Amino acid sequence: MAGGRPRALRWAPYLLISPTVLLIAVFLVYPIGSVLYYSLQHYNLTKPWANGFAGLANFREMLFEDPLFWTSLGFTAKWVVAEIGLQLVLGLALALIVNESFIGRGLARAMVFSPWAVSGVLTTGIWILLYNPTTGIVRYLGAPEAAVLGNPDTVFGALVLTELWRGVPFFAILLLAGLQGIPGELYEAAAVDGAGRTRRFLHVTLPHLRDAIVLATLLRSVWEFNNVDLIYTLTGGGPAQVTTTLPLYVAQRAIDSKDFGYGSALTTAGFVILLFCSLLYLRLSRFGADHKG
Repeated sequence: MAGGRPRALRWAPYLLISPTVLLIAVFLVYPIGSVLYYSLQHYNLTKPWANGFAGLANFREMLFEDPLFWTSLGFTAKWVVAEIGLQLVLGLALALIVNESFIGRGLARAMVFSPWAVSGVLTTGIWILLYNPTTGIVRYLGAPEAAVLGNPDTVFGALVLTELWRGVPFFAILLLAGLQGIPGELYEAAAVDGAGRTRRFLHVTLPHLRDAIVLATLLRSVWEFNNVDLIYTLTGGGPAQVTTTLPLYVAQRAIDSKDFGYGSALTTAGFVILLFCSLLYLRLSRFGADHKG
């Protein structure tokens, strides 16, 4: 065509998305690039005379000279596995319950979903009161002087219970949406074929919830891996660093100790671990693929 109009039309889509691309570059690409840059630097505000290019020194220290890195990484893995497994099972159970028709279902759904609307700091404030050894509910479960958040044998269970209260509704919301998208005709056909409740759940419900489960577990795994507010407010990583996750350790080294170079190296390690695990999980779960047949 004459006049150059087709060429302008070809560039129009790129011009329309350019503001979004610019925002992504400013708020995503630049911060990631900055972290990668500082991970290769000695950048400690308490030792300005030693600042400068470090190469891979921060990563060498992290992998071979810092046992707390491996301890925090191990606790993070334990935390994510425990939370995601329990949240998935309990969230699916709640979604199945509130998907049924019964009197007061609307109120029940509101009660189930309400903890998700509460901020992390407010959630920890509530549970700090519950765990108070002298005035909280735990005083009825043992000796009055027992502090569940200060005992290495009980602190993990206390943290898991607190996060379950906040995290289970997320699974329930997503899985309920998936349940409501399953055609009722499939259950009717399965019932006609003689399938009981268990077989209908295994062969109709679960296959249709597969992508919703994969998406929910992936999102919550990333969020639980990066969980800082709840653990920091409840325990601060204690007692004796037994509840220190990798992101919390990053905060301690970068913010508390002012060692931003080493903190950036820890952040880079966490980013690589999350990226690798997410891609592997999506690959193995075949998220979005056609699962028929």
